[in-house]
Amino acid sequence: MNLLTLRHLKKYFATQKAVDDISFDIEEGSIFGLLGPNGAGKTTLLRMITGIFYPDEGEIIFNGKKFDPLNDAANIGYMPEERGLYKKMKIGELALYLARLKGLSKDDAMVAIKKWFIKLEMESWWNKKVEDLSKGMGQKLQFVTTVLHHPKLIILDEPFSGLDPVNANLIKDEIFNLAKNGSTIIFSTHRMEQVEEICNHIVLVNKGKKILDGTVKAVKQDFKENIYRIGAAFNSNINSSDLFDVVAQKENELLLKLKGDVSRNQLLNHFIEKNIDIHSFNEVLPSLNEIFIRLVEDTPATRKFQSV
Repeated sequence: MNLLTLRHLKKYFATQKAVDDISFDIEEGSIFGLLGPNGAGKTTLLRMITGIFYPDEGEIIFNGKKFDPLNDAANIGYMPEERGLYKKMKIGELALYLARLKGLSKDDAMVAIKKWFIKLEMESWWNKKVEDLSKGMGQKLQFVTTVLHHPKLIILDEPFSGLDPVNANLIKDEIFNLAKNGSTIIFSTHRMEQVEEICNHIVLVNKGKKILDGTVKAVKQDFKENIYRIGAAFNSNINSSDLFDVVAQKENELLLKLKGDVSRNQLLNHFIEKNIDIHSFNEVLPSLNEIFIRLVEDTPATRKFQSV
């Protein structure tokens, strides 16, 4: 079941097409990556999904019905890239205030805040002022205030910004837990390695248009280039042949690209016949970062991939 469906969304600012006819679905309980370079239209999309902006054209379906910002806001948690905290307030008071705005009673809010403060090792922060927080501490507080009312949809824009590796792992584990417990998460970042590790499905936008839509697995498979890494005890340098081109070679490792319709079995037989002892054999798939750069720089056409 889809929690969120966008159909032909358009948003214009003067002569700029910030979002130009974008459609996609987000499955309930998934971790969905919304990717794109600066100025691609990601923030405008997120602001339409949260009701901050209204689309000029198109439709948003949330939880099976037309999106109503006034009634659906309590079911959405939005953590923007820019810190949106009141600097002069104490942390405990701010968390309580924001929880009440999301519809929690005072008692329920206190229970949720204490639970999250313990989880993220923030118990001693209650009486600190927001202005005294480091960037990383501010990120943890923003994350807590985004998720403590257990929204159906959680939007995280660069959630790991300013976090050290230990705290980044804490937040990452909680993202997985939230999805496991039924929340749907939109994850927006420039860090492609985080997307590969965290997301099930991705959409890439550029210049207001969708140019990629598919599961992480399907996208990586579609962009593979028949490159293989072979680990073996090579007695000498390996030269390109009718079967493959040598991409790189170093001690006990060879990187090569198959030609035409050459199969993996043909490749393996080639080395077995030469009495080369192979101890590892792996296909090299492109990283999302490589795919991102290739599409943004070279490929304006939209691509759609089926889930596998």
